[in-house]
Amino acid sequence: MQTIELLYTVFSLTLAVAGLSMVGFAVRAYNRTSRQAMFHLSVGFTLIVAAAIATTVSAFATNFEQTRMLLSVNYLITTVGYLFVIYSITAHR
Repeated sequence: MQTIELLYTVFSLTLAVAGLSMVGFAVRAYNRTSRQAMFHLSVGFTLIVAAAIATTVSAFATNFEQTRMLLSVNYLITTVGYLFVIYSITAHR
């Protein structure tokens, strides 16, 4: 494995662990308060983390051959995740 691939894996794992921690916090907050904002926040974080994990796995599975497609799908899913995060903050005041 090349250095850049190792760094990519380490950063992807770090993002996944941090993101899953935030998902856990949001789910716990939703269970305690039943606030819809926490539900939307957890969905948003889940989508963001799923996009990161799926992109990393797909990149190695395809030997980094289809990077444009991988990044396009990643950005689409991540954007939808961020829209959920924004909605959770702005719509539930």
